[in-house]
Amino acid sequence: MLPLFSLALLLVQDDAAPAPVPAAPASSSALMEMIHNSGPLAFAVLILLLIASIFSWTVMLSKWTYFRRAQTQGTRFVRAFRKSGRLSEIASVAEQFKPSPLVTVFTEIHDEYIRQSAGRGLPRNPSGLERAAQTASSEALTVMEQRMTWLATIAAVAPFIGLFGTVMGIIDAFHGLGTQGSATLRAVAPGISEALITTAAGLVVAIPAVVGYNQLTARLRDFGARMDDFGRELLNAIENAAMMTPASSAAPVLPEEPRRRSF
Repeated sequence: MLPLFSLALLLVQDDAAPAPVPAAPASSSALMEMIHNSGPLAFAVLILLLIASIFSWTVMLSKWTYFRRAQTQGTRFVRAFRKSGRLSEIASVAEQFKPSPLVTVFTEIHDEYIRQSAGRGLPRNPSGLERAAQTASSEALTVMEQRMTWLATIAAVAPFIGLFGTVMGIIDAFHGLGTQGSATLRAVAPGISEALITTAAGLVVAIPAVVGYNQLTARLRDFGARMDDFGRELLNAIENAAMMTPASSAAPVLPEEPRRRSF
């Protein structure tokens, strides 16, 4: 009799035991669920931020690739320039080293020198060569800066777009709370958490854009300094070679001189 009573008591305890608590879903699953349950306005904000993120990353990756190629070709061009003895030899191979902006500076200075003196002797207007170098540097930087303003715009606007989605989501959550009439955390927390996703998404879009814009701007300043240094170096080489070469020579020979900057 006692064993039967013990067995019945055990069965009753098993039936009365609380059901096992299910494991908490992973954070990624909860995030995807909140995005899936977002309202139309929040979903539209997320789509807009996604497009802005894709565009900003496309600009950054394309610029980094372009700048890396420009730096590599610029190093090769300066090496060929310093090994060559005549302007005509350098001009004939300069196009091979694009997209380096140094090629643009060299071409502009060389063309202006040919227009002034037909490649012989001292230039009649050295300041004209300096202005040509400055113009070429400005034009090259303008080309390299294309689409950079979009990065700055996305970096500045994305957090406010996310904040707009958050504000509208919180307004909807409190409106639903007032409609239901139940002032509990369980009733309002899902709506607020879904609304805050847009603020997080705005920061995720803006932070890489800010970092990329600052890094690319620093690279542009470096390219500008290198173009100015190369322009001055080329002008000095032309003047020194023209003074050492008779006026009947076809093209000035560039003398060897120590270089202070590595390109």
